[in-house]
Amino acid sequence: MLEQLKKDITVKLSNAAYFKGVHLPPVDFAAAPSHTGADLSLNWAMAAAKTLHQNPLAIAQEACKVLREITFIAEAEAVAPGFINLKLEDAFIIKMASDRRIKDSHNESGTHPILIEFVSANPTGPLHVASGRGASLGDSLVKIHRALGYACDSEYYVNDAGNQAELLAISIKARKEGKEPPENGYHGSYLIDLAKRMPDDLPEDQYGRWAMEELIKTQQQDMKDFHVNFTRWFRESDLHKEQAPKKALEFLTQQGYTYEQDGAVWFGSTKDNEAQDDKDRVLVRKDGRPTYFLADISYHKNKYDRGYTTLIDILGADHHGYVPRMKAAVHALGHEENTFVPIIHQLVHLTEHGEQVKMSKRAGRFITLRELMDEVGTDVCRFFFASRTPNAHMLFDMDLAKKRTNENPVFYVQYVHARIHSIFKAAAEKGITDYPSVQMPLQPQERALLLKLMWFKQILRNCVADLSPHHLTTYLIELAGLFHAFYDTCRVLDENNLEQTKSRLFICQRVAERIKKGLEFIGVSAPEEM
Repeated sequence: MLEQLKKDITVKLSNAAYFKGVHLPPVDFAAAPSHTGADLSLNWAMAAAKTLHQNPLAIAQEACKVLREITFIAEAEAVAPGFINLKLEDAFIIKMASDRRIKDSHNESGTHPILIEFVSANPTGPLHVASGRGASLGDSLVKIHRALGYACDSEYYVNDAGNQAELLAISIKARKEGKEPPENGYHGSYLIDLAKRMPDDLPEDQYGRWAMEELIKTQQQDMKDFHVNFTRWFRESDLHKEQAPKKALEFLTQQGYTYEQDGAVWFGSTKDNEAQDDKDRVLVRKDGRPTYFLADISYHKNKYDRGYTTLIDILGADHHGYVPRMKAAVHALGHEENTFVPIIHQLVHLTEHGEQVKMSKRAGRFITLRELMDEVGTDVCRFFFASRTPNAHMLFDMDLAKKRTNENPVFYVQYVHARIHSIFKAAAEKGITDYPSVQMPLQPQERALLLKLMWFKQILRNCVADLSPHHLTTYLIELAGLFHAFYDTCRVLDENNLEQTKSRLFICQRVAERIKKGLEFIGVSAPEEM
């Protein structure tokens, strides 16, 4: 309905004599600052001033004359230096808050499938905390894209080819024999546990593959317990079975992007002025073995060949150098570079008692995701991870994460959902189970809550635009704060005023629905009791 209001305003302004025949900027809304007493704010007049070559405040004043004629706009006020503040009719706010639809009806992205690949950790050890941040980010973005109507799949790329299995075999053999793995091997006590579970009759040449499959199962269980489900776990070994690297190499050669030098085959990205990489890369080593880069090129070619038109890769903080070479490869494969969208999420630093937590109890060199989940709970992990933009380093406060009070933002939001359900239970005991509408006029706290509900879809769009769910956690915390103010001021269950009771139960119901849905998008539960 906000979109319809934008259209109504655009038509009215375009047809007004003062603006007729002039190319006008698009209309967009923002929530008005609280001190204005308005509901919506537009900076449209300041944008229009560039075309009209007139004072923005004068333009805003003329626009307000037109906007006051639109149904559902109660008041329009021009404010220096050229803002337009709108006050909406109560009926419009109620209608907006009553609209449960999230999917954009005009969204045509279903014909342009998106694939979001994330985590993709090597299957040589347990998942660490940084993998948890990537998992949280990817899963939330998939859920939000789908809610808005995008065709969006998720994928975990399993690097189960190359010499990793061989190195893992040497490492676990050493652990089985009570020795330390070689310096370049895999360390950590998880291999001691794994060696104890190894079948006695397992041939030595199967050690690496067996250990890798066990670790993949562990990673899959970690993701399941972290409330993350992938459309597909894609194995690199399948690429090699299908000779995908060889086919990708042949394609690049046909396009003139390869050459031989010093016995190796190189990717000649620097010959193309549009390519972003700063140097050429080896695709096939002197001994004939393909490099990881060629395997990655073939994997991304496979994604495009499966029909995906936008590839979003969520990468760890050490992958900055990967981006330009892959953009060059995407260009060489014949696709627009903007169809490849890398997101690099920064490191997570755990703090406890004011000091950084440095060592894992089991892994030896890093904190595992499983340890963090066991320590503070999956809901807290997911909410905390979603609260920061991926490009910002994160300080994960373990002391705050363990608190079961409103200081902890997760519980602050979840408590609202639980409190509302306790209100519903009390209402049902009084025989009140149906609350279909809201009374007018709205009280200030009722109005503030319903206005906040009105912005939910736009918040999801912001998450997609910025490829970050942090807008949603901020929204949920603000919505919870408004509910607390509403609950402290407005009596919900009043036996002497049944209509008001039903009206406020309606508001509570909409708030609970939005909180539950918002928490669902970031992988957090919405308990009915706490």
